[in-house]
Order: sequence, then structure tokens, then C-alpha cells
Amino acid sequence: MSNRYRKNNLSAKTGGKPYKPYQQKNNHNLAAKTGSGGKSSGNKLYPQLVEKTITQTRQDIAKWKTALNATKNADNPSVWSLYNLYDYILDDAVLTSQIENRIQDTLGSTFNLRKKGGEIDTELTQTFQNSELFNEIITQILNSRFYGSSLIELDWKQEGLNEPVLKAELLPRQNIISRTGTFLPDYNEDKGVKYRELPEFGTWLLEFGKAGEIGLLNKAVPHALFKRFAQSCWSELCEIYGVPPRVYKTDAQDPAAVARGKKMMQDMGSAAWFIIDTTEEFEWAKGVSTNGDVYSNLLRFCDNQNTLLISGAIIGQDTEHGSYNKDASGQKLLSKLVLADMALVEMYMNTKVMPALARIGIVPADFIFQWEISEDLQTLWDRTIQALQHYEIDPEWVKEKFGIAITGVRQNNLPGNANLNIAESFFV
Repeated sequence: MSNRYRKNNLSAKTGGKPYKPYQQKNNHNLAAKTGSGGKSSGNKLYPQLVEKTITQTRQDIAKWKTALNATKNADNPSVWSLYNLYDYILDDAVLTSQIENRIQDTLGSTFNLRKKGGEIDTELTQTFQNSELFNEIITQILNSRFYGSSLIELDWKQEGLNEPVLKAELLPRQNIISRTGTFLPDYNEDKGVKYRELPEFGTWLLEFGKAGEIGLLNKAVPHALFKRFAQSCWSELCEIYGVPPRVYKTDAQDPAAVARGKKMMQDMGSAAWFIIDTTEEFEWAKGVSTNGDVYSNLLRFCDNQNTLLISGAIIGQDTEHGSYNKDASGQKLLSKLVLADMALVEMYMNTKVMPALARIGIVPADFIFQWEISEDLQTLWDRTIQALQHYEIDPEWVKEKFGIAITGVRQNNLPGNANLNIAESFFV
């Protein structure tokens, strides 16, 4: 039997380090259980994948429509062409940066692990706070918003002589038909595995997102493709008309004159000169009158549309018409989206991930995942200053919240509200 499906107690390894605190606190044994009562048929999906070579070819709206039709096919849906197109458009720097902004805002937040109705387990939280396992799981939960769904497989991995570590691996979305719950080892074939019927589903196989959804990236496809088209046309304009072409008129029937003309044109540089016959002419062709504004406007429009789609506002990009107030309101909209992402992560962690990890045996049962709500220190400081005029404030609380060690009351108080003015400027 694979070491993945052996019984594990709380001495199972997390993050490459032994986890032991609950062996001392509890007498009960939290042995790992799979969906089949501790036994498993060993249905690993990731090793069954057939590796494919993806060739970068020019994509257009017609191919996008074809991929959409294949995805929505009721009898035999196929998603691989659409998800390959998603990978293609993510070469766009602006689109990638907007997605990364949302994901990194959530990944950078602090969370706590606690027993329901109990206190925070500091040691358990620190174990998983910066672990590769939780980082990957949270990332794929967030990616379900952009791709529609994510299916991950948990497995024990041994690297070198180190102890086995539990890791999460994303099963390629090209191989997953979420509408029917089918895993295709080769996405070009029709035969697959009904992964939701496997005993490992819910413990070793975790799915996030709604079945059949294709995510926000589908709305970004046309703008990303139009942007790629505009870039290509603009670069061609620069290549052809950036430097006006040179025209040399001579007798094309005279081989010697043609050869002399070619030589002069090839040798012509920044300080070139040459002597031509009275019957020959040399001139610069007139360039086009446009400087590429039409392409620039299309690029800006496509970037703005994808930014609005992912971040809800255009933040810090419009340097011509931008302002502080616009950026501030945009940041508020982005913060609301990030809070929604965090709520989604917390929901999936508590309904799917934490119960699965408890059955595997690396976290105790009845533990929940909870984001740590960060306080607005500026607002809290303002309220503290206002309260000082009427109430006494605990110095220990001030030290804990703001890092200010209060050693006593100052005797030579400044007149009026000068002390309050100094305090108000602390965070300015």
C-alpha cells in the first residue's frame, strides 16, 4: 500500500518538520482516514496524465468562438482548447499583473487556526502560515474565480532523504471536465475517470468552483487578442515607416548602373555621400502622416477593459487623466474584491480543506481557518486621542497596539492642546 494511504497520527509531517504538540495535549488518536474507512484503492490521478506539447500558434476570435462552442457542447464537452487559449492570453503583462495583485493581497494576509469556540493554536498556525501546502491550496481556490474551477490532489512527497511532506498539486484544467466530473488522462480522448465517484474525493481530491463554469478569463480573451493584434500592427508600422524609405532612380536596363546604385544604397550610413550621374536621382520617400494613434488607443482600451474586469477600477495607469481621488476610490473597490476573495477562501477552507486535513491526520478535528482582521491603526489612534480627554487609557494596551512604551506622566505639560496635537501627528 502506498505511503499516501497509510494511517497517520499527529506525528505526520507538515512542512518537512515533525508536528507533535497534540500528542501531549490529547490522549485520543486522530488517525488518518480516507473516504473508504482508512483503506484506499490507490486512485492517483496526477501520475496518469499524458504530457502534451503545446505549440504557440496565432490565436484569433474565430478560434475563441470555436473553443467556446466545444466547451458548451452538451453531448461531448471539450475544454482543452479554451484553457490553452487562457494560457496564451496570460502572456499579457497587464492582465497577469492585475490577477497577481488580487491573489497576492490575499496570500499576504495573516490567518489563524483555532478550535471551534476555542482559542487560537499559535504553534499550529505558525506551522502552516508560510507552508507550501496552504499557499498552493489558497492560490488554487482564488484561481477558481478566474478559471472557473480547480481540482487539486493531495499526496505525500519525499524529496531526497527528507521526511515525506504533504503537498497539493493542481490537475491541469485541460484534463478536467467539471460539468460531468470527468478526468481525462489524455484530453484528446473521450475515455476518462469519474473523479467524484472515487473514494479519495473529498479527502485526497479537493474541488473548488462551480461545475461547468469557465471563469472571468473568458471575458478577457477578446481584449487580450485585440491588444496582441494592435501591437503587431503598430510594430509593423514602426518597421516600415519609422525611417522613410530611400528611392534611387537610374537606368534599370544598365547592369553597371544598377550594381553601382545597390552598392551606394548598402553603404549609405549617417554620414554617407556619393556621386551620381546627371540622369540619376536620389530622394527620400514621403512617410505616412499617422504616428500610430489608432493602435495606441486600441491598446489603452483593451488594457482598461481587462483592468476593470479584474480589479474593478483603473488604478495607477492613466497618467494623463488620473488623480489621487480616482486612485483612492479605485483602491477601495479593489479592497472590496479582495475581501470577497478572502471570504471565498475561508468558506472553502472550513467546508472542504480543514475536514480533509483532519481525516488525513495533520490537523486536529473541529479546527477552523479564520483570517486575522487587520485594524486601521490611524482610525484607532484618532479615537484613542479623543478618549484621552475624558478617560484614562491602559498603558499596556497602548504599548501592545501602537508599540509606544509609556513610562509615566509628563510633568511639564505643554499649554492647551499641544500634547494632543503632537499625538495626532504620530502617524502623519
